[in-house]
Amino acid sequence: MRRLIQTVCLMLAAILPPHFALAQDVGLSPSLARIKATHTVRLGYREASLPFSYLDQANRPIGYSLELCEAIVEEIGAEVDDPALKIEYVAVTPETRIPAVLNDRIDLECGSTTANAERARRVAFSSLIFVAGTKLMVSKAARVSGITDLKGKTIVVTKGTTNEQAIHAADKKFSLGLKIVTADDHEQAYQMLADGKVDAFATDDVLLYGLIARHKAQARMKVVGDFLSYEPYGLMFRKGDRQLAAVVERTFRKLATENDLLPLYRKWFMQRLPSGEKLGIDISPQLEESFKVLSMARGAGN
Repeated sequence: MRRLIQTVCLMLAAILPPHFALAQDVGLSPSLARIKATHTVRLGYREASLPFSYLDQANRPIGYSLELCEAIVEEIGAEVDDPALKIEYVAVTPETRIPAVLNDRIDLECGSTTANAERARRVAFSSLIFVAGTKLMVSKAARVSGITDLKGKTIVVTKGTTNEQAIHAADKKFSLGLKIVTADDHEQAYQMLADGKVDAFATDDVLLYGLIARHKAQARMKVVGDFLSYEPYGLMFRKGDRQLAAVVERTFRKLATENDLLPLYRKWFMQRLPSGEKLGIDISPQLEESFKVLSMARGAGN
């Protein structure tokens, strides 16, 4: 009988999907059970979303979003009783980031992703980490102060972003007859503008300022126009995993209560970055209020 039971168990192990076996770890969700079994958390990062998630001079992923994700990894370690979890960094693009979460290629997406209702039907988001909006980058020599000055011109947007939707909406609203082309990532879009292949590049204002700083292009490029969209950023992870969601929420509340969020913001937006750039972007009232609410929520919970 014992041999029969062993045989059945081996057969089940061979035919059941790996996450089923991992989920049997008592008290852990499938995601956390997999992390505990592999001793690894997979972080999705962006290569050119300064200062949120980008590559430094040594091609190492760094940034504000990544540092927040690394704090979550520490909290995950406490949850699964493994303080020495390894981090595997996985490059994603605007187009591949959501599929990477849905297809279980990454555990957390640590970039510059807008948390909106459409996306929230498919993935989960952390607390607010930044507030941005769609603006335009153009050559300083261009007589452009807003979207209506680009009638009949060519604008590049990054594929898979909400900015693409915002530009299509503006094109229709103002009957501009824009030629809207796409790039695979922000760096490619910037190069298309720098090379004169397009008249403007539309993405979130903070990312435009980051690209200008990265390329030392303050004398050549400018950011113009009114906001064409509102973009609240969050870290992205698997929807329906309540235990992982609780760990993410607990991390943010802990960071807020221990007064780590504002210094972290200043490090990546106000001070000189590890890669040498300096953005000098003050915290928005919305984000500052969000951090205060997090701190109060943790205090109330205790």
